[in-house]
Amino acid sequence: MKIAIGADHAGVELKAHLMARALEGHTVVDVGTTSSDPVDYPDVARAVVKLIRHGEADRGILICGTGIGMAMAAGKYPGIRAATCTESFSAELSRRHNDANVLCLGGRVLGAGLAEHIVRVWLAAPFEGGRHATRVGKLEDRAGGEIH
Repeated sequence: MKIAIGADHAGVELKAHLMARALEGHTVVDVGTTSSDPVDYPDVARAVVKLIRHGEADRGILICGTGIGMAMAAGKYPGIRAATCTESFSAELSRRHNDANVLCLGGRVLGAGLAEHIVRVWLAAPFEGGRHATRVGKLEDRAGGEIH
């Protein structure tokens, strides 16, 4: 599997750990950052999203301080289903039920070992389809229309 990964300054250390430990066996595209100098997380999220939307990566991992900002930034783009996960059960179900294609993690809230476990679980979990596919489809086509 080809994984695009990116982090802002708050997630750079966790990103390096995950690249060295949790992503072996996968092709990894690192969009940065590589230092603790401040960068804007929406720019990093956009770089990962672009690779996924253009078919140059199968899934993405984004890391900021909490994972929340990255999920908000990535989730703005059509076809992106970003999930912030702080434990493995949510990570697994984000794949099985929601077909999440971007995992968002918090470099300031997760230890390296737990983050590594979350990534491994998320990468291994398949999308179940079935009734879940109908629901995921509604995310894409905005079936409910405009809210007034």
